[in-house]
Parts: sequence; structure tokens; C-alpha cells
Amino acid sequence: MPEQDISGNKAFLIDKIIRNYSGIFDNPTAGRVAMIRRDKVTRPVIFIGTGTCGIISGASATLIRVKKYISDNNLSADIIEVGCNGYCSAEPVLDVQLPGKARISFRNVTDDKAADVLDAVFHHSLQPGQALGQYRQTGLEEWPGVPLMEQIPWFSQQQRHILKNAGIISPASIDEYIARGGYKSLFKSVLNYPADKICEIIEQSGLRGRGGGGFPTGKKWKVALDTAGDQKFMICNADESDPGAFMDRAMIETDPHRVIEGLAIAAYAIGASQAVIYVRSDYENPLVILETAISQAKDYGLLGENIFGSGFSLSMNVRQGAGAFVCGEETALITSLEGKRGLPISKPPYPAEKGLWGQPTVINNVETLANVPGILEHGPLWFKSTGTQSSKGTKLFSVAGKSVSTGFIEVPMGITFSSIINDIAGGVKDGKTLKAAQLGGPSGVCIPPAQLDTPLDYEALADIGAALGLGGLVVLDEKTCMVNLARYFMDFLRNESCGKCIPCREGTSKMLDILDSITKRPKEESTHETLERFKGVVQMESLAEVIRDTSLCGLGQNAPNPVLSSLKWFREEFEEHIFDRRCAAGVCHDLRKFYIDVDLCNGCNICQKKCPEIAIVGTLKAPHFIIESKCTGCGICLEACKFSAIYFK
Repeated sequence: MPEQDISGNKAFLIDKIIRNYSGIFDNPTAGRVAMIRRDKVTRPVIFIGTGTCGIISGASATLIRVKKYISDNNLSADIIEVGCNGYCSAEPVLDVQLPGKARISFRNVTDDKAADVLDAVFHHSLQPGQALGQYRQTGLEEWPGVPLMEQIPWFSQQQRHILKNAGIISPASIDEYIARGGYKSLFKSVLNYPADKICEIIEQSGLRGRGGGGFPTGKKWKVALDTAGDQKFMICNADESDPGAFMDRAMIETDPHRVIEGLAIAAYAIGASQAVIYVRSDYENPLVILETAISQAKDYGLLGENIFGSGFSLSMNVRQGAGAFVCGEETALITSLEGKRGLPISKPPYPAEKGLWGQPTVINNVETLANVPGILEHGPLWFKSTGTQSSKGTKLFSVAGKSVSTGFIEVPMGITFSSIINDIAGGVKDGKTLKAAQLGGPSGVCIPPAQLDTPLDYEALADIGAALGLGGLVVLDEKTCMVNLARYFMDFLRNESCGKCIPCREGTSKMLDILDSITKRPKEESTHETLERFKGVVQMESLAEVIRDTSLCGLGQNAPNPVLSSLKWFREEFEEHIFDRRCAAGVCHDLRKFYIDVDLCNGCNICQKKCPEIAIVGTLKAPHFIIESKCTGCGICLEACKFSAIYFK
């Protein structure tokens, strides 16, 4: 660490893990642990969130500007790159901790604002509302008039267990993770419990797979443990391919060692000596972070041969996937790891019995494994104390779309979606009306406002025909066309179908054709075609049931979900598209009809010159008109008009 000379951390921190239960290191404000944790600092420390969302928002330029500020002012200060704290719409986020003062956080600190923020902090001249918040830190002076981070609406209803280090520690530092209690659960597991006891603890906790299906994790582990095999494999599925879901990426970028520790404990529990983290290849930043973290864990003796002298050995490596959506399905992921095309395989036998190279294999996603260290540290009753009767613990969600605030959150099971959208995310931005929430990725469902008081619970969601999926929540406002959205997801699923089974391959293509006919206007319109569109929707519903019942894997079985849920809750929009040939949201370009307000048009002739279809007529300095039969609804005239004279219905 650049802040103090703490050479020899490796031996010291391993000793900390081993002697954790003696009480010597229980006081985090004492000695070297406090230095690593930065509970107190002897010189200023500046933290910059450089996760993917931060970089996209300009954090790299902010980092350069901060370094220049430190150099120009000849300051003695440390600059630490951390992951995202979850408040992605606040990026770039910059925190500062001065000696004796609480760590204070600022939002949207682009490079042009960095110097002003640092000036305000170093000169103790903060303006009201300039800071986002400050962290609660025992023994340090708080900044007057600055709210605690836990009081900010985005954080106030969260219950952060697996995100407790998000935005706090450097993902590149194993020292910081260990200093905050990391890897003691691995130590506790391999030296205090046999493998079957670990499985039992996880089963008692009620942890269910966070990858979508919600299968009991401990039960899956027991099957693999009890199945004989020459070799067993433990796989972390980080192939996050759902549009709108980015929690796996964020988890890896903020706290990679928590994922590695959970994966190592899981491997011990099923008797595996090899573990794999399967990451999509376009996750460049997470790939680098994971490789670095695994290398650090090996160097500290936390991976490799004879871990903690227990006799347990584990090899762990990262494998890159090509980004195929179907490889999120566990059997397709396995075939991909074997070097073959990622195709799903019929079950049973399940991978826990016969998986990678025909050996017992368990696949859990990032969030599931990130829960494991906490359960082993605090016990199954601690985990069960949060959540509902059938859905225990917390759940990560990515909140995207049209909400005021966006990012990733950790909330207790049982919270309602309306609470997430209105209380945490701040409602719909720009004062627009909430139309629906899309849950579960492209194979998910669209939930109307009337159903958003449904608690976050596997069974409660099943009752309304929904499922959690990975946890992607997209907020939709009044300007969303539900028909076009259904078409978008069906196009995605059609393209991502592996093509192995006919119902999925042909069924998704046929459903897309029907949706295309609804959202597009043919050159010649007739009542016969209106009837064909209506028949197509009727056919689509029965076709969806066939696809759901006969497809080989979860991709095909769930492919009809976005269409069926949209038909169920927003049928009037389909009817409007079919019979009135109108898209109220104005999203379906082929159905838009443009008009010119003669009272506002001054005959500037710009729209007429821009129109590619020569559909606008009129003389200079006189009101113009649009020939409806020629207009294709491209909207170029709308963008060109400087007098708001053009509108559409």
C-alpha cells in the first residue's frame, strides 16, 4: 500500500486468518489491520470508482485530472481505484478521506469538476448539497450538514451483505479483503467441517440459486458430493448475457475475492479439486481483475496444494465464453468448456451427476457463490433471518431504464418492486408515468403497475406468471411501446437460439414474423391483411404454448414469456396496432402519421428539402402539407423543423 510501509503483509494477514478466533484481531482500529482498512489515515486518500460504469461516465479522465491536481499542488496523498458502489447514475464517484475526518463521497465528478471538489474538501469549504454523503466511521469527525450514505434513498432500504465492500475497497488488493474478514470462512470450512457438513449448512440456510431457477443450492451440492467420479468440477457461471443485467460484472469488479472464496468453499463441499470461472470474453475489465485476484490467492496459499495444511487442494482458472446467450444454460456452458459448440443437452442426467467430461459438476452463478462466505461466517440462522418463508436472504438487482436513479442494489427478499422503483430508484424520471417493469431479461416478463406490489419471492412471482431470472429490472415509462418491446426481445431470442430443437428455432422465428406484421405497415393496406394480423396474434398464443412445452432448454421454454406477458397485461396496445394501425407511444415508425400545424408553419421549406420520399408539398413562406400516402414515418422532418410545427399521431 502506498500510504504506509506495511511490507510483510502476506505473512501477517495469513496469520490473521489463522488466529482469527483468538480475538487478537477483533479490534479493527488497532495496528496494522486498521492501516490496511484505512479506518484511520495519516495523509489524504482519494478514492475513484473505476468500474466499467465509472469508466463509461468519464472516470479515467477524472483520475488523470486528480493526479495532475495532486502534482500541481505538491500534495502528499494516495489515490486508490475502487469498484462501483452500486449508484451507477452517480458515476464518476469520487471519495476523499482526510486524517481525522470521515470518508466523504461526491457524485458525477467529471474531470472538469474534480479540482473544485478537491479544493472544497481540502479547504473545508463545502457548499450545501455539494457532497453526496459520508460514511459512518467510529472515532472520526463527521462533516457538518452532509448526510450519511445509509440515509440516502438509494442506500437506505438496501441490506448489504455481499455488497458490503462495494466501492469501499480496491478490487486489486487481497490485503484489503483479508483485513475486512476475507478468507476466514474458507479457513473455517476446510479445517473445522467435513464436506457433507458444509452442504448441510448451506441447505439449512435456505440459499437458492440466484441464476434464475431458484433451485436449493445445498441440495445440488449434496448430489454432486454423493456421486462417485474420477474428478469433480465446480464452475462459477459469470456468463451474464441478459440485456439489462450487470450484477455479475459489478460483483467481480468490486469484490472479486468474495467470489473466489465462495467458489473455493463450494469446491471443497462437493469434493472438487478443479474450479472454473466462466466469463464472457467481452467483459475485459472483469477478466483482468479475476486473473489478478486468482494469482494473488495462489501467492498467499489460499489456492493450490494443501490449503492451510488441510490436505485440500484446488486449482482455479478463468475460461472465456464467446458471448452466446444459450451458454448461460448449464449444459450448453459445459459443452462450451469442452471445446465444442455451446448446445444444451437433455436432462436427466443432471450435471451434478454427469457434467463436464462426464464427471459430477456443479454450476452456480456469481451471486450464489458470493453468499457462501457470509453463511459460513455467521451461520445458517443469520442468513434465514432475512427474507420470506420460502425465499431467504437478499437479492442483487440491476435497476435500469427510465428510473431517476440507476445501478445495482442488494435488497432483502420480500421487498416489493414498487418500493424498489419508487423508494430506492426515485420513481420515473422526467415526471413521466410508470407503464411497466420488465423483469428477468429477454426471457422475462413485463409487469404492470397494478402487480408491482408483489413481494420479491419465488413463489409469489410464479403466481403472477413471473420469475426473478438473474435480477435485471428495467423501468418502462409511458413512451414505451409494449408491442415493439416484445418484438425486440423475440428478435434477440430468435438470433440467440442455438437451433438444435425445432420448436425454439422455428417457433421464435414465426413469432417474430407475426410481430413484424403488427409493427410494420405494408405498401398496400387492406381489410384482408387486418384479419391476417388478428389471426396471427391468436396463432401466436397457441404457438407460444407449444414452444414452452416442447423446447429442449430454458431458452426455448421461456422464449414466449415477453410476448405472453405483454398480451396478458397490454392487449389493448396489440389491438391498437392491429386494427387502428397506430402506435400511441410513437415508437413503431411504420405506423406513425405525421402532420404539419399550419398555424406554426412559416414555410421555411427546410422539411421539404430534407424529406427523402418527397412527401411534403408547399410554396416558400406558406404553410406546407404532408402527403400521407407517400410518408414512411421516418421522422426526418420532425427533427429538421425548428418551429415545432410537425407532429405525429
